[in-house]
This record gives sequence, C-alpha cells and structure tokens, in this order.
Amino acid sequence: MENTIHPKRPWLIALLLLLIGLAMTIGGVWLTALGGSPFYLLAGIALLIDAGLAWRRHSAALWVMALILLATIIWSLYEVGFNFWQLEPRLVMVTVLGILLLLPWVRRKLFPVARAAGLALGITVVAAVLVMIFAATRPVGVSGTADFTARTQDAHDTSVPDSDWLYYGRTAHGDRFAPLDQINAGNVQNLKLAWSMRTGDTMQPGEDQGGTDAGHEFNFEDTPIKVDNTLYVCTGHSWVEAIDAATGKVNWKFNPNADTKADVYLACRGVSYYKAPEGTVTDCPERIIAPVLDARMMALNAKTGRLCQDFGDHGYVSLTQYLGHVPAGYHFVTSPPMVVNDRVILGGWIFDNRATNEPSGAVRAFNPINGQLIWAWDIGHNPENWTPGPNDELTRGTPNAWGVYTADPKLGLVYLPTGNATPDYYGGERRPFDEKYSSSTVALDINTGAPRWHFQNVHHDLWDFDVPVGPSLVDLPGPDGNPVPALVQTTKRGEFFMLNRETGQPIAPVEEKKVPQGAVPGDHTSPTQAFSVGMPSLAPKDLTERSLWGATLIDQMVCRIQFRNSVYQGQFTPPQLKNTIVYPAFDGVIDWHGASIDPTHKILIANANYIPFMVSLAPRGPAEQQGLVQKWNGSGNEPPVKGNFSPQYGTPYIGKVHPWLDPIGVPCNPPPWGTLTAIDLVKRQIIWQHPIGTTRDTGLFGTHTNVPLPTGIFNIGGNMVTKGGLVFIGATADDYLRAVDERTGKVVWKARLPAGGQATPMSYTVGGKQYIVIAAGGHAGLGTRSGDYVLAYALP
Repeated sequence: MENTIHPKRPWLIALLLLLIGLAMTIGGVWLTALGGSPFYLLAGIALLIDAGLAWRRHSAALWVMALILLATIIWSLYEVGFNFWQLEPRLVMVTVLGILLLLPWVRRKLFPVARAAGLALGITVVAAVLVMIFAATRPVGVSGTADFTARTQDAHDTSVPDSDWLYYGRTAHGDRFAPLDQINAGNVQNLKLAWSMRTGDTMQPGEDQGGTDAGHEFNFEDTPIKVDNTLYVCTGHSWVEAIDAATGKVNWKFNPNADTKADVYLACRGVSYYKAPEGTVTDCPERIIAPVLDARMMALNAKTGRLCQDFGDHGYVSLTQYLGHVPAGYHFVTSPPMVVNDRVILGGWIFDNRATNEPSGAVRAFNPINGQLIWAWDIGHNPENWTPGPNDELTRGTPNAWGVYTADPKLGLVYLPTGNATPDYYGGERRPFDEKYSSSTVALDINTGAPRWHFQNVHHDLWDFDVPVGPSLVDLPGPDGNPVPALVQTTKRGEFFMLNRETGQPIAPVEEKKVPQGAVPGDHTSPTQAFSVGMPSLAPKDLTERSLWGATLIDQMVCRIQFRNSVYQGQFTPPQLKNTIVYPAFDGVIDWHGASIDPTHKILIANANYIPFMVSLAPRGPAEQQGLVQKWNGSGNEPPVKGNFSPQYGTPYIGKVHPWLDPIGVPCNPPPWGTLTAIDLVKRQIIWQHPIGTTRDTGLFGTHTNVPLPTGIFNIGGNMVTKGGLVFIGATADDYLRAVDERTGKVVWKARLPAGGQATPMSYTVGGKQYIVIAAGGHAGLGTRSGDYVLAYALP
C-alpha cells in the first residue's frame, strides 16, 4: 500500500549523495595515495552506498548516514578538538545531509519503516549540532585587560602640537598616537559622521587588478596630514588636495598629470609638510612635498596649491636622475618622504621580481627649498654616503627602502626599512653588499647619510620578506629605571624586534635558529634566521595536513591534496622547482601599515594577516621556448609577460607566485585570517588578541555579499591609538571603521564605509572638536569596493 501511495523515489537527495560521494571517493583515493588521511575515501564510499540505498528507497540509508555522521564527529574531535572553525568544514556538510534525509517528504519514501534508524540519525544530528555549539562558546584568541594604572606619566612626543598630525605616524617617531581624549570609551558610541568629501580621483578602466596583463591596482591608502586648520590628502593618481579640517570643503587641488600607464601599483600613502625658517627667501614658505607616480617629486604651496617655482625644475624633481636606464614602471614612490632636520629623505619602489640589474635602490636626501640632492646612501659605493655628479650612476640592483620612514630628530637618525636586491625568490646573483643590508632596519645620519648601524632580521631573503615600514619609536624603562630609547620593528613574519634606537643593539633577546635548507641549484640558504625570542610573536603556527581548512569537506580535501603535492617544511621553506608553500608570505603578517604604540602605557597595537602563498621556480630556457616569458637584454622596456609569471631576468629561473586558495576561492589555512593584538612592551607579553573583521563583503566571484561570519578577515592598512583609550581601525575587507577599547580589545563602535578603508586613520582637533578621519577608497588587491571618499567622524 505504501508503495502505491509514495511511488516516487527521493532522487534529488540520492543524486546529491552520489555527487558528493563520487567527489570524495576520487579525491580520497588521490589523497590516500599521497599518504594523507584515508577518512575522505572511506566517507566517500559510505556516501555512495547511502546514495544507492536512497535511490532504492531503503530505510537503511538512515542507518548508514547516522554511522557516517557519528564517524565524522569522532574523527573531527580526534583531529582538531573543540575548535569551532576547524569543526565547521568537517561537520556542517554531513550534518546538512543528515537533516535532508530526516525531512518528512524524504523519510516517508523509505521502506521498510524504520523509526529506530530515524531516531539514531536524529540523535547524531543533534550531537553534531551540540558539538559545534559548544565549540562556538569557547574563547578565540587571548582575553585580558590592560592595567592603565601601572603607568600613568604622560610620555607622548610633544614635537608636534597635540591638535595636529604632521607625519604619516603623527610625529617622526611613527607611533600613530593621538594625544586626544574628547572621544573616549565612555562616549564613542555617540560618534557620528561629521563630514564627507570626495576627491574626484577614481579607478580608471583597466585599473581593477594587479599584474602586467590584468591591469593596474588602484588603491586609496592615504593617511592625511593636518596642519593648523587644513588636511592634506594624496590619491592613487598622485593628486594632492587641501581640505578644510572642520567642514571637509576642498580649498584647492592639484593634479600633476602623472603618467601611470606602466605602473602596476597605484597608491599614495601620504604627503609631507615643510615650513621654511624665518628669513628664507622663497615663494613657498610653507610647502607640501609629495611623490608623483611617474618617478617625480613635487613641492606645492601649502596655502594655494601652486607649484613652488624654486624647487627643482619649476616645482618638480626627477627621481630617475642618477639611476641610469629606468624601464617604464620600474621605479616610483608610494610613501611620503621623510621631511626632518631640513632634509627630504626618500627611496622608492623598485618593480619586484623582474630582473637582477634594475635601477638602484639608493636612498637620497634633498634640500627642501631648492630640491638639490644633498646625499645619497648607495651601498655599492665607497663611501656609501656620497653626492653623485651629473654623469654618475648609483649602483644598480641594490636593496631599496620603499615603505614609510621614521626618525629621531634629537639623535639625528632616520630609520629605513629595506627590501631585497631583485629578484625576490632567487638570490644566487646577489653581491656581498646586497646581502649585508637586505631585509634590515638601517639607521642613517640625517645630516650626512652615513650609516650608523643596521639590524638584519632575514638573512639571504628568498621569500620577499622585505621590511615594509620604519620602526615605531618609544622610550621604555631600563633595568635601572631610567628610560631607554627604543624602537620596535614590525615584520612581514610577525616578529617584533625591540632595539636600542641609538645603537641598534637588541633590548629583547634575539636568537638565531636553524631553518629549512635546500635552495634550487645556483642558490643557497642561510643556515639560521633571527627570531625575537624576547618578544611575543604573531607568526602563524606551521601548517599541518590536519590544520588545513575549506568551506566543506570537499574543498578541504583538495587543500590536503595540494599540501601533499607541494614542498613545505614550515617557515622559511626555500622556493623549489615545484609548488612551494610559503607561510607567512610576502603580503605579510604585518605589511606596510606597521603598528601603533601608546607611549604612556607602553602598549603596542598590531593588526595582522594570515594567508599562505604558493611559489614556484622554473628553468628559464623551457619557459622562454614555451613563450611564457620573452628574452630581454635589459634595454628599452620589459616585454609583455603572460599570466602572473615573474621573469627574473638575469637568473636561470622564472618564478610564479599566487595566494593559496582552494577551487572556490577560500583560503586553505583556517581562520582567524585577521587579528588585532595588544602587547605590553614592558612585560613583553600579549594583553589581548581577537579576530578582527567578518566575511560580510568577501562573497564568491568578487561579490560583496556574504554572511558576516566572525572569522577575522584580511586587512590592509594600519590602526591608530588615542589618549581616550581607543584603537581605531579600518583596514578590514568588510568595509567598516571600528573603535576598539584599548583595555580589552572589544569593539565598542563601528561605522559602515562606502568603500574599502584600506588606509590608516588619524585624529586631530579643530575649533575644540576632535575628529577621526579615514580615507575610504578601496584596494584592488584586496578586492574591496573602490571609491574616493574622505570621511570625518565626531561627537554631536
């Protein structure tokens, strides 16, 4: 009778079980053959059996699914314990399949009636849900509360008026600390948008992605500076605009008409301010000095926006002078010059991974009035600091220093974060002076450019671990109670190196540890690397097969297969002639945004990223024969390169690098993918650490719609800390500006941004009112919404 009443088969659920079972069986065979977990194969076979039973309308399908789910629960807890994000891909898919089989319109089609089987499956489904609920209640990260009573003496840098923000990091010290407390943890929930302006500089056609064929990254990474009643902003096409700090009204704007066709990265992180000494004869007593993306530097009258005619050639200085041949797009500046002690000091961005004989990475100092070169720090020259003549060329192919610099004007030192001699993933052609200074913090005499000291945090860097930002300066109590002039250098590795900024000697212990060996023929590896053992580290744990992630069991299995097919020995695995997992990678744990420091309470705040990359090398000869790259002798401009290959001209190999994502674009490493951490610099321990950001705007296929899962999310851009006990951060890929309680790390306020806030916020006062400002224009590399907004928030 039941056969007559319910003649239809549950074909949809049977088909779903069949497809999932086939995928897991095929992938499981592959993974097992590679020495990986056999669970996927066994589960796949069981799902195929269940699919057959469901197709035959046999109620044993319920029993089999109950056993599959029970086995999955046991296996999951064995592998990862009660870690919610690790349990999610293991349990959710199988639990959903169990629920589908229990639906009345499916279960009624199964014979013979088996209430016990239904009850058993129901119990396992409930058990799986309870396991995930319990795991979700467990704390993620580190919970703690900063003790603000331990250190109360005001210690902030007073070289800049409290109401202003004169440098990228507010002062030359680069601590990004606003000594303002009108907005505080007690009233921040009342913060409202005070004004919004649009620069008018937006993404142009072809500027949607990075890479030489895909287009050019257009990013709005600017941190405005504020002088008196005016903000100064720069944009992705090198426009400079002066904005009324109280109203957001544009006072003036200047477009240098930069030729950016060859530049693969379009960004400006900030401009610099210089006020000439009294009595100086100039048409620009106050000037804004800004980089231009076609390798120029310009000086603008801070009041009118007109070019300063006495600076260089009618307001411009060419940055290609002394560099010899510069192929198109091979040199430009994205960071603000360091203007300190009557010097304008800057280096520049050298096109990564292209060739061995690229333009020099030398750092130069210019006169802020006439733009004349005062000194160059050229590590291939003897002496290293010199002033080249009109026909001289700075040493080609040396490590550069492209990030924001910091300085101690009283010590007369500027601190440079250095990169590598190109290319990044093969170092067989590097020279002794390249090896000496690459991936280092270097202290130069501001007046002469002479090197005082340097500290290298990666030896013979084969991973693009260049130091992306200057250190943050802070005075810390010494053993005798007297203050010690310190700096904290953030790194892409997630290590924090605490040094005496006068001598370069470590304050927190540093240890050389053995690391993986085995470079490609023609290259070598350093037997050890520096680890800051005296400071907390934000470096990720080494990956294991068990730790790999995915949205479902299927894409997690694919990640496991890729893991088994790749070379990986942990951090510092050298690139090989096959896929090599590099983690952390060149995008860093902490990239160009660095960290902020509360100088009074001696607390460092750092936002971090976690995403592994795949790197591989291939012999040049076959690659050129296949047309992946073309031959090039270095003259003229680089020929077009297909795909995302790095040609590495002048070496035996080409390279390829890309984020390690599964087939549906999900990272193969588990959440959290972004964190915010507070570190006590005196006790040298983590106070609190929490995931920051959600998946709200990271939908599939480039969409900006998703469930806002609190995974912590990728972030580009820094944070700022205030005297009011708040940390402000945009940066995250979910398009929010957040305020975080400095004591606890809890988010106490947030505002939805109209575009990605991949910039570092700043704060100031004007007319007695405190403002929080952020540039919201998105980041093409991160895939956030593009725009041209500058937003200011204040209390009503």
